[in-house]
Amino acid sequence: MARKAAAKEATNAKIKIQYYRSVIAFPKTQKEIVRSLGLTKLNQIVERPDTPSMRGAVAKVPHLIRIIE
Repeated sequence: MARKAAAKEATNAKIKIQYYRSVIAFPKTQKEIVRSLGLTKLNQIVERPDTPSMRGAVAKVPHLIRIIE
């Protein structure tokens, strides 16, 4: 039962991601990562689930985006 409760709490966890630096002059793969996070405009903030895969995507482009907590 404890695992189900912990899993349910983890699915409710959210992170806010802010796009603060342009992807111009950065590799295409990094542009695709920013776009896949749902970010299209500078200073835009989106809320995404806090999952290991989302954290991994954010870790690929820390110089372009911020996590706001």
